[in-house]
Amino acid sequence: MPRKVGEVRSQQWMIGCETLDRNFADYNAYKAYLVPLGIGRIRLQSGWATCEREPGKYDFRWLDRIIHDARSRHLEILLTTSYGNPIYPGGGNRNLGGGFPTSAEALAAWDKWVGTMALRYKGIVRDYEMWNEPDGNKGHDPNLIADVNIRTAETIKRVIPDARIAAGVLCSPNSKKTEDWLKRVTELKKERLFTWFTYHAYTHNPDKGHYENVERLKALIAQYAPHIKLWQGEAGVESETCVHGAMSQYPWTELKQAKWVARRMLGDLGHDVWSSVFSIADLCPNRDDDYELDVCRFGLLKTDETQQVVKVKPAYYTVQNVVSVFDETLDRVADSPAEVVCHRPCAVHVYKKKADGRLLLTIWDNSNVPSDANDIVGATVAVRGATFTEPVRVDTITGRVYRIPASWINQTGGNVTLKDIPVYDAPVLIGDRSLFQYQAAPPGAQYGITERSASSSG
Repeated sequence: MPRKVGEVRSQQWMIGCETLDRNFADYNAYKAYLVPLGIGRIRLQSGWATCEREPGKYDFRWLDRIIHDARSRHLEILLTTSYGNPIYPGGGNRNLGGGFPTSAEALAAWDKWVGTMALRYKGIVRDYEMWNEPDGNKGHDPNLIADVNIRTAETIKRVIPDARIAAGVLCSPNSKKTEDWLKRVTELKKERLFTWFTYHAYTHNPDKGHYENVERLKALIAQYAPHIKLWQGEAGVESETCVHGAMSQYPWTELKQAKWVARRMLGDLGHDVWSSVFSIADLCPNRDDDYELDVCRFGLLKTDETQQVVKVKPAYYTVQNVVSVFDETLDRVADSPAEVVCHRPCAVHVYKKKADGRLLLTIWDNSNVPSDANDIVGATVAVRGATFTEPVRVDTITGRVYRIPASWINQTGGNVTLKDIPVYDAPVLIGDRSLFQYQAAPPGAQYGITERSASSSG
């Protein structure tokens, strides 16, 4: 069963509420869907150009309404400081890739804006993120990115000394850019300004080739600044073929989106990385604004041209399923005691209940981009040091729970082997029935809409 915000004890998940500063979505249209999702942190962009339309005159009312409403729903906020402001010469623009402020006047205005924002939300917002995807602009090398990160972080810290700040915010887990950034920050002895280093994660196959790069970033951070935690700060996929957006011009569907999101979330968790889902709602730019962007269907919620919610997509329920099970009552088992024999490559991760040591496994076919075909293959799963009393298999896409027949189970001593376990290109969970709370779907339930989630029993 799904668990709402306040019932899930977890800091590792974040849901994207970005682009409100450019009127690509309507917070009021989707705010009621945030708490039932179960994710306790949202990511917002602060919108310098939206708040300061005349030099020195700030209007935070639009952002106030969002932040205060989110906090009233007990949601934590990661507030991103980007983008630029064209009212200043050399101030950049309000779009992705527009560029850092460059002139002395624009930089001074940037410092004042950041400090004013920090003061306004002191005691309300503790977590801040630096400029979004700065490496998407060819004029921004890692040294410049580091310098702007330091400048911005120091401005915030002067107002909020205990602020937690996410730096980097790179387009991808690029090890060369990350190492150059780390060298610059540590040479200047400024690494203690930062709590997290964030990167974004857009790959057609959410597994193959991606996590090798993530592990390289983890090793670099451990070498240069081991106190910094790695965070996947933005990742998602569209639910249909779209003209614009990351991984556009590809035949995505709602089922592929649900599978992709589940694999990204549980892949991140399996590599000890905090994870963000982009985004809660589709991006539908207001046609009155001058943006060269068509509708981008990244949302867990489908919205129309008026930015109103017209449908809850299957991926929304998939995220509920994942978040409801994977919380702070589980620890990942680093030295995995599970082995999978299957004629397709599989990802497998093992978790342990902190209270009593019960094991929970995640398994999926990670060989290809998620598909609309639910082709099942049988896998043999051997787990050392495990005893299952009543093992079940949970499908993260539908939330359905299946009993594993006794004829498939061979327990010898402290080891167990499960044969003929159905595996496909979306994560399935294996663990004792006592790990989950669930209710049966009503007769005739439609796929992804009325089926309810399995959740952790605590």
